[in-house]
Amino acid sequence: MKKIAIYGYGNIGNGVAQVIEKNGEIIGKRLGEPVEIKYVLDLRDFPGDFMESKVVHDVDTIVRDREIEVVCETMGGVEPAFTFTKKALEAGKSVCTSNKELVAAKGPELLRIAKEHSCSYLFEASVGGGIPIIRPMNSSLVPEEIRSITGILNGTTNFMLTRMAKDGADYEQVLAKAQELGYAERNPEADVEGKDAARKIAILASLMAGKTYPYEKVMTKGITRITAQDFAYAKALGMQIRLLANARRNEQGEVTAFVEPCMLPSEHPLAGVEGVMNAVYVQGNLLGDTMYYGAGAGKLPTASAVVSDVVEALRSKNRTIPVVWEDSEAMTGDPAELPAAFFLRVPHASYRDLRRALREMDLVEIPGVLTEEVGVLTETVSQNELKNKVKDVIFKSVLRVEGLKQQ
Repeated sequence: MKKIAIYGYGNIGNGVAQVIEKNGEIIGKRLGEPVEIKYVLDLRDFPGDFMESKVVHDVDTIVRDREIEVVCETMGGVEPAFTFTKKALEAGKSVCTSNKELVAAKGPELLRIAKEHSCSYLFEASVGGGIPIIRPMNSSLVPEEIRSITGILNGTTNFMLTRMAKDGADYEQVLAKAQELGYAERNPEADVEGKDAARKIAILASLMAGKTYPYEKVMTKGITRITAQDFAYAKALGMQIRLLANARRNEQGEVTAFVEPCMLPSEHPLAGVEGVMNAVYVQGNLLGDTMYYGAGAGKLPTASAVVSDVVEALRSKNRTIPVVWEDSEAMTGDPAELPAAFFLRVPHASYRDLRRALREMDLVEIPGVLTEEVGVLTETVSQNELKNKVKDVIFKSVLRVEGLKQQ
């Protein structure tokens, strides 16, 4: 019988307990031995809950118990999760987490501590919920030089953008609906401003580089300024608008990460990812393109990913599952220097100024959408170059266009 513990009995912690309770027989067969939750750490008591008798309030009860081989950290936030995780690793207990904030902030330090104490720090559930992406990057894709990662990594914003496209609704309307359905928090800033996706792409960019890509260096732009009019133009172009998290590696080894709403051709695999679903599109230098798709959030999908890490950790007792992520900082590039086509919306009064500013560039005008303004597609150009050329032009919208064949 393998004994584990859970730090934090919130939504995901309860999900981990449910997964082990419901699929315990399957898990035991695949592991070769049953798994039992011995402790649940939380400040609260849970009278009537099926884990009620397992609840403890002192982390040292878990850390000092030699029977505990793995801890599931589902607390969220950096502290006290970092301190508690560090204690478990220093005691030789592997830790499996869904905590993207902690992984993005302290991942390499915790990986180093795990290695020093012959245990593992695993974080499959920190990116993409139930989608397997961390383990493929550390195993299946090991022979590859990963050139780019493009992901829809936030279910809240993807639901909102899907509804705007299908219903012709404005941002405020779809936000209210997302909150009503429980997809968006009362304070939705982390989702709608792209901060949640930025932490996740920082983790993936770090794995791509093998070194730390600081979360603070991810250029981030949210969806709050996207309008129904933008979707009208997207429809006319045969495109969709998605909040994309991107990481790119150039020939010099620089990695560039950014999060922003982009237009995508409808035939692109990510354009068909709708609702609260997530997907990660990875390009390797030899394998080419692969995509990982599924439920990117939710209690049970995320908990399932945590438990998959638990099984891997239990199979690897007294050794460290390798993750290439050094404590040094990766060479980073400037997203504004990456070439792309851009979609521009300008009032009629500014269109002559736009044509004059971009007189050396072929522009594709999108006719018949709105009478009071003009929408155009540019040639491939860096954002910095475009900005310098059109600094005196008034815009209603500027969107990067990804996935065009010319790129």
